[in-house]
Amino acid sequence: MKAMVLNQYGDDAEFTLTDVAKPCVSAGHVLVQVAASSVNTVDTMIRTMGEALPLSPALPAILGMDFAGTVVEVGEGVTGFAPGDEVYGCAGGLANLQGALAEYMLADARLIARKPRNLSMREAAALPLVGITAYEGLQRGGISAGQQVLVHGGSGGVGHVALQLAKHFGARVYSTGGGEAQLDLIQRLGAEPINYKTESVADYVAKHTDGKGFDLIFDSVGGANMANSFEAAALNGHVASTVAMVDLDLSQAHFKGLSLHVVFMLIPMLHNHKREAHHYILNELTNIVEAGGLKPVLDEQRFELAQAGQAHARLQSGRAMGKVVIDV
Repeated sequence: MKAMVLNQYGDDAEFTLTDVAKPCVSAGHVLVQVAASSVNTVDTMIRTMGEALPLSPALPAILGMDFAGTVVEVGEGVTGFAPGDEVYGCAGGLANLQGALAEYMLADARLIARKPRNLSMREAAALPLVGITAYEGLQRGGISAGQQVLVHGGSGGVGHVALQLAKHFGARVYSTGGGEAQLDLIQRLGAEPINYKTESVADYVAKHTDGKGFDLIFDSVGGANMANSFEAAALNGHVASTVAMVDLDLSQAHFKGLSLHVVFMLIPMLHNHKREAHHYILNELTNIVEAGGLKPVLDEQRFELAQAGQAHARLQSGRAMGKVVIDV
C-alpha cells in the first residue's frame, strides 16, 4: 500500500510517499481502507519533537491519529463491525500504532464507531480526537442544562466542538476569540462571542454573569490562560483543561473551591486503558451529529495524501479555520 512515511523527526522533517506492507488483520481489530485523516496539533508536535515526546512512534513512522474509512476485514472476536461498514475513530499514529496517513490501517475495534450518516468521510475524519476530548471534558465538568458555560478558544479544533456540545446539553454558552473571523464563527455556532483582546476577564464576568462567574469553563487554550479560567469561574465551579502543562499558583482555585479536570484523551491508546470508553463516546457523538446537534467545521484548503507535509504546515501557520483534513 501507499503511505506517507516519516524517516526523521525535527522542524524540517518531511514525509515521503512510500510503498509499505499492508497490515494483516488481528484479533479484536478491523482493517480499514482509509478515506480521510485530519491533522491535530499533537500530530505536528510528534513530527517536530520526536523522542522528546514519550508518545512518539519509532522511526520510520506513519503518523495520523484521526480517520474515517470503510472496514474491509474483521478480526477474530469482533462482533460489532462487518466488511463494508463506514467507520471513524482515533486509533493510531503514536507509540506502536500505525497511523492513518496510509491507504489501510489496523484499528482496535474499541477505538472506533459507526460513522455519522449525515457526514462526509472528510467531515467524519475531523471529529474523533477533538470530539472525544470535548465530550470527556464537559462530562467530567458536570455539564447540565441551564448552566453558564465558557469555552476558551471556541473557533479552534476542540473549542468549536465543545461549544456545540455544551449547547446541545442545554447550557448557555459563551466563548472567547481573538479576531473578527473567529468571533463570527463562534456566533454562527450558537455561542455568545467574547473578544478576549478587548474585554478583560472581570469585564465579561460582570457583563454575562453579574459577577458570579461561569459554572463550567472548558479551556482549550490552557497554559497561562488557566489563570483566566480560574478568575472567570464561579464559586465551586469546574474548569476542564486540555493544556495543563504549566506552572501555576493554585491559590485562587483553592479559595473558590474549584475542581480542575485535566483531559488527555490519548491515555486509552497509549496505555490500552479503558479503550471501550472511546467507542462509547464516538457512538454518542454519532447520535448527536445525526440529531443535528454537532457539525465539524473544515478548513477551506484541501490536501491529498502526498501533501501531508503541506497540511501540517497549514495547521502550524495558525491561518486554518476549522479542521485541516487530508484526503487519502
